[in-house]
Amino acid sequence: MIKQFFRKKNTGTSVSVDMNKQTRYEALVRAWHKDLYRYAYWLCHDQHIAEDLVQETCLRAWRSLDSLNDDSAAKAWLITILRRENARRFERKQLDLVDIDDHPVADDHDTDAGGLNESELGQLQQMIKQLPSEYREPLVLQVMAGFNGDEIANILGLNRNTVMTRLFRARNQLKDALEKQTERRGHQNGRS
Repeated sequence: MIKQFFRKKNTGTSVSVDMNKQTRYEALVRAWHKDLYRYAYWLCHDQHIAEDLVQETCLRAWRSLDSLNDDSAAKAWLITILRRENARRFERKQLDLVDIDDHPVADDHDTDAGGLNESELGQLQQMIKQLPSEYREPLVLQVMAGFNGDEIANILGLNRNTVMTRLFRARNQLKDALEKQTERRGHQNGRS
């Protein structure tokens, strides 16, 4: 037993493998943690739960980092982990529902809203919230997270054509809602 304790151990390979894993993990987290938080907040509408979801996502990502074969697919991989972690949250316990209108979201990023003023942007967000979830989720993944059709299909576990159809229908429903709103404004302002 004492002989085994003092024998020369080959620890160099495991330490370097752990260091490479740590470096790779830190790079992934640094690159995608803001997108993960933004998507988590969109899912749960609560800052603390979103932070917990991101933390659990990172923990699961660390545990299964070896299963990520292609670093270019890391964002979709992490979003998928986050979605599954959010689903687990509902399996564990039932939470009280919160009205999103009571919790405004402040965007710290300086982004171009396509020339929309704050009121118009708020109305557009309301219209997006009113879309059925099967159309809303792919649209948010495309617009907010920047995923393409293939990535969205992978994340949602759907066929690419289904995703593209849902995106098309979501845009058409938003377009129709905007046209109806513009038409109502015209009638309210005395135009016919």
